[in-house]
Amino acid sequence: MSQTFAERRWSSSDGLSLYARDYAAASGQAKLPVIAIHGLTRNSADFDAIAPLIAQSGRRVLAVDVRGRGQSDRAPDPMTYQPAVYAQDVLGLMRDLGIERAVFLGTSMGGLITMALAAARSKVVVAAILNDIGPEVAREGLARIAAYAGEPVEISNWAEAAAYVRKLNAVALPHYTDADWDAFARRTFRIGTEGTPVPDYDPDIMAPIRAAGAKALVPNLWPMFGRLAKARPVLLVRGETSDLLSPDIAARMQKRAPKMDFVEVPGVGHAPMLDEPEAKAAIFPFLSELP
Repeated sequence: MSQTFAERRWSSSDGLSLYARDYAAASGQAKLPVIAIHGLTRNSADFDAIAPLIAQSGRRVLAVDVRGRGQSDRAPDPMTYQPAVYAQDVLGLMRDLGIERAVFLGTSMGGLITMALAAARSKVVVAAILNDIGPEVAREGLARIAAYAGEPVEISNWAEAAAYVRKLNAVALPHYTDADWDAFARRTFRIGTEGTPVPDYDPDIMAPIRAAGAKALVPNLWPMFGRLAKARPVLLVRGETSDLLSPDIAARMQKRAPKMDFVEVPGVGHAPMLDEPEAKAAIFPFLSELP
């Protein structure tokens, strides 16, 4: 897809230069913007299919590169790689752009950041779309992610990068073609100092998780989720074969928040890319009801 966004930069409270893609809303009545936040090892490019569609529907979209990912600076102190700090970084972007309230779209870690934002500054979160994430996560999914995130990987060319991301994600995205995997690799790798593709994130993002040990693997954020879902509209998107958001956790979320909208994307694991027909069929009606 051709570039349909402006590039924004802002500074964190500890002096990092942070980056976001800014998709302008189509003309029409002004609506609250959507702030899209990616998962642990990903970046703003994950939203390159859904963000232009949301913008065409009349909402500005800001897709951020969380610190240590994509075009945002890497943090000198790796212990700042955690949701409470990421949430403060997002609040800094909102202050810079004069945005008082927004709709949040969070994939995986981005959903945890959304919960942290609702806890830290409740009024800024008008509504939330949680993509394949809950206040509790299944051990097997986290163990799978922890097994590769931050680990060194030797890649010589783009074909090897595509093969690598296919190996990690083929179970979650079984319908992907060779072209899809090539595009996936180019979203999640960059050309490094050696002239070969390298993962587009700081390996030290795992430092706080490793420092916390086993306790970090299954965080209990039910109180945060309760606050998020009690006061505002929430849509939960789940991949049918997700190993991170289990059917049991999703069912308990629905019991805790009976007014929450829910959609399951068939044949997809962690995490839906949100360009699936079922995901779009839930997201756009949900957004249409918001200010």
